[in-house]
Amino acid sequence: MMRVLLIRGMLVGLASAVFAYVCAWFLGEGPLGDAIAFEDQRSHAAGGIHEHAAEVVSRLAQQTAGLAVALAAVGVAVGGLFAIAFALAHHRIGRMTVRTTSMMVASAGFVVISLVPFLKYPPNPPAVGDPDTIQQRSLLYFLTIVIGIFAAVTAVQTGRRLTPRHGGWNASLLGGGVFVALVGIAYVVLPGGTVTEPGFPPDVLWDFRIASLATQAVIWLTLGLGFGALTERDVAGARRERAPEIHAKPSDA
Repeated sequence: MMRVLLIRGMLVGLASAVFAYVCAWFLGEGPLGDAIAFEDQRSHAAGGIHEHAAEVVSRLAQQTAGLAVALAAVGVAVGGLFAIAFALAHHRIGRMTVRTTSMMVASAGFVVISLVPFLKYPPNPPAVGDPDTIQQRSLLYFLTIVIGIFAAVTAVQTGRRLTPRHGGWNASLLGGGVFVALVGIAYVVLPGGTVTEPGFPPDVLWDFRIASLATQAVIWLTLGLGFGALTERDVAGARRERAPEIHAKPSDA
C-alpha cells in the first residue's frame, strides 16, 4: 500500500508542477524581469559601458525549460514526502475522511515547509543581497525548515498527550502554542534576513516574493485535493470489494 501511495504522491506532485508553472509564469516573470533590468542598470552605472559575458543559459531557456524542469523536480519530491506524511497521519489524527486528512497534511506541509522559512528568509530576486552569501542563506533557509518540522512534530505530540486531560480542542490550542513558541524562538536566535539594495523598487520585491509563495501554495493545494480524491476513490473501491456479496435468489423450479 505504501508503494502505491508513494507513486501516487509523486504523480500528483508532477501534475501540481503544471499548475505551479502557470502561476509562476503569470505572477513571477514580470517582477523577475524588472529585477534583472534593475541589476543591469546598476552594473552599467557602476562600471560604465562594457561587454557582457555570454549567458550560459539564455533567458528564454530559463523561462521555459529551466522553470518547468525545476518545478517538476520540486513537485515530484514534495509529492513523495506528502505521500509518506499522509500514510503516517491517516487514522492517527482523529476520525477524518481521506480527503480531509489529505487537506490537513497539505495545509501543515505548506505552513511548515513553505510559510515558516518564507517569513524569516523570503526569496530574493536578482540585485537583492550579496551573491557571496547565497550558500549561507540557503543553509539558514533549510535549517528553518528542519526547525519547523521539529516544532510541528513536538506540537502534535504535545496535543496528543494533553487530549485526555484537557480535551481535543484545548489540547490542539496548546499544541499550536508550542509550535508558535518554538518557531518564534528560532526566529529570534537565527541571524536576520537579506538587506534590500538601495533604490530597489519595493513593489517589485513584494510582487516577486508573493509570486514565490503563491507558486508553493499551488503545489500544496493541488496535492491536497488531487491526492485526496484519488485515494478516497481507491479506498471506496476496496470497501466495496470487501463487502459481502448479495446472493441472488434461487430460481423457482
